[in-house]
Formats: sequence, C-alpha cells, structure tokens
Amino acid sequence: MSTPHPAASNPPQHPRSSPQVPGRWRAAAAATGLLRADGSVASTIFAEMTNLAARTGAINLGQGFPDVDGPHAIKQAAIRAIEDGYNQYPPGTGVPELRRAVADHQRRHYGLDLDPDTEVLVTTGATEALAATVLALAGPGDEVVTLEPFYDSHAAVIALAGATHVTVPLHPTPDGFRLDPAQVRAAVGPRTRLVLVNTPHNPTGTVLTRAELQVVADAARSVDAIVVTDEVYEHLVYDDAVHVPVATLPGMAERTITISSAGKTFSFTGWKIGWLHGPAHLVEAVRTVKQFLTYTSGSPFQPAIAQALADDEAPRALAASLRDRRDLLCEGLVAAGFEVVVPRGTYFVVADGAPLGFDDGVELCRRLPDLAGVVGVPVSAFCRAPGAPGDVPDSPTTARALASRVRFTFVKREDVLRDAVGRLRALRDGR
Repeated sequence: MSTPHPAASNPPQHPRSSPQVPGRWRAAAAATGLLRADGSVASTIFAEMTNLAARTGAINLGQGFPDVDGPHAIKQAAIRAIEDGYNQYPPGTGVPELRRAVADHQRRHYGLDLDPDTEVLVTTGATEALAATVLALAGPGDEVVTLEPFYDSHAAVIALAGATHVTVPLHPTPDGFRLDPAQVRAAVGPRTRLVLVNTPHNPTGTVLTRAELQVVADAARSVDAIVVTDEVYEHLVYDDAVHVPVATLPGMAERTITISSAGKTFSFTGWKIGWLHGPAHLVEAVRTVKQFLTYTSGSPFQPAIAQALADDEAPRALAASLRDRRDLLCEGLVAAGFEVVVPRGTYFVVADGAPLGFDDGVELCRRLPDLAGVVGVPVSAFCRAPGAPGDVPDSPTTARALASRVRFTFVKREDVLRDAVGRLRALRDGR
C-alpha cells in the first residue's frame, strides 16, 4: 500500500501567498516534503505530533529530547562561566579550551591527532556544522549522497546549496537496518561531491559496522569525494555495537569532516554547542561560510562543555541507562503487537505497525493518541516523498518500503516509559 508523505496529507492551513516569495526557501520546503501542491508550506510532522500530544494529553514519544537535564556539575560550570564574564562574543572558531578539549577527546577515544587551532571548529550545534559544511563544499551540478531514511536537515541544506540529493536505502533486518554495498557503489558517481553519513543513525538506531563504512570510504575515494559524518550519538551505543569514526579508516582522515555535539552526549540539547574537525584546508572553507551564519554563540556554555568532555563516566552512565530504557520500550512495543528492530544506538526505536493492521504509519501516528494515549513519528517523514522530483510512480522507494514504520524515543524517564507501555497495551487488547 502506498503511503502519502506526512506533509502532503496535511490539510492546508493558510491560503497560498500572493505574490509568491522568491528564493531558495521553497526548494528547502520541497526537499523536506513540506511544500503542498497549492504552493503553501505545511508544518513539520514533528510540530504536528507535538501539538497533537499537547491537545490530547498523550505521552509524546515522537520528539527526541530528554525530560531531565544532564550532570549538575556541567550546569554549575556554565553558571560560573557567566559569573566570570563569559558573556560577550567568544572567538568565531570557538574558545581555545573547548577546541583543545575536542582534540583531546578525539585522541583519547579514537586515536585521532588534531591541531585544535587549525583543524577544529566550534559551531552552533551539529545542525549549523552540517549546514556550513554542505554550503561551503557543494553547489549546483554537484551530488550529495546520504543514507535514507535521513535527518530532515540533511535534505534541506542540500537543497539550499542547490546540489542534487542522492540517497542509499537502509534495509530492515533482524540485525538492524543495513546497507547494501552494491547500492552504495551505484549511488556514488563522478558528480558526487559529498557523502554524508549519519552513524549512529537517526531514525533507525543503526550503528554502521566497520565493513559498511569501509564500503562508503572506498566509494568516496574512487571519485575523490569528501565524506561528512554526523556522529552526534557517538557515545550512545549499546550491547556489542562499536562506533567507528570514518576518519579512523585508512586514508580517510584527509578527506573527512567529522561532526558531533554535546547535546546528546550530555543531555543539554538546548545549549547548541557543536563542533567539527577535519583537514585544515577543509575546515578553513567551512569556517568561511560559518562566520556568516551565526558567527559565534554560546559563550558561557563553551567552557562548561570543555570541562564536560574530560568526563568519560557521564556518557557511559547515560548509555547504560538508555539501554535499559530501550529494552523497556521495545518489550512494551512487542507486547502491544508491533514488530521491532532493536536499535544499537541513539534515542530511537523503529516499530512496524503492519502486524496491527496499519500499513500507513502516518495514519497510525494520527490515531495513536486516541487509540493508546501515545504519540510517535512516522518514519516516512525521514524519506523522500513519493511523487517528489525523480520519483517513478509505483516504483520501490524507501518511503514505500517503510510506510508502516513508526519511530518512538526512549530518552524519557523510566516512569514515563512505563506509563506509555501500559497505554500501548490498548492496541493489543483492541485487536
């Protein structure tokens, strides 16, 4: 059964603007499935589901943000920084202590040797790092390859750059969502400028293996492409999964931009402290664009995160707690009648509603508040919309293949998850 993209099925909320506003914003809206047929722009599915949760009193397992703050000591470090006068513009590249802390972190965890003065750049979250990188390094005539499903900002910034978005599907298996090496090689070609890899992966929770990443690296090298890695969930891996930065693979440090942030690792998503690192000439190119976006931000949070990055125990404790909460939610979803691919990383689990009779994840998400008092997000929101440019009607697409799948987050308190699991039993009982 073919599933409409979430934005396409929203009823229009506003009349079409007249006259139309020119610019690249329309391309960004189209790339993320938000441009309606009449030219108006829909709200994101995330906003829709959050509003639905607020309106109905449902438990919101759609948006992935913690409902508790990170370590008290890190908050105190930010307070001290404010009191010590870190309240004006920090350097555009980031405060020196944070750049040094990022370099020390990468050396300690992955054996990467970085120059904090020329090879590390602090950004306003990983989102700005991604935007500045794609805008700096790709443009019209270039192709940018990503995984699919993809984080929506990946598609948006590719469109803003005027580049062409090419995707490689992740396929659900009992061992997680996996890449097909032949599809990777087919997607990367002479026009490929960037290969953008997200691991651990949102929304599927997959942690790509070293072998999968080597396929990506080999394909990029074969066409002299740059690899950009979104590694914001690098410490949130479970069971026997191991996060492998692409920059650690042979010959890849000189052609990889690595992006991460403090938001997920330390549960301070609102601070928006991110960073990237790579060869000095690539970092210089990205910095040239980044300085005309935010220039700089988060002055008192930067030294606090520099202190946090020296603490390896807090991320380990968070990962252990999230693993237990993952198991709680996965078991509850299975008991409710979903089929689940158990994630090896991130905040998220993907569940299939088809065994419950729902071939359309969008419809299921809109009905879940009434059926069970819980909110999720359809995985099709992270895919190209059927009918988008280049789509062949009735052809296999990732959106169609994953049409019945829903993403739920487990980065909530245990009592909240237990309440949600209890509510989800209504789906099983109602069959």
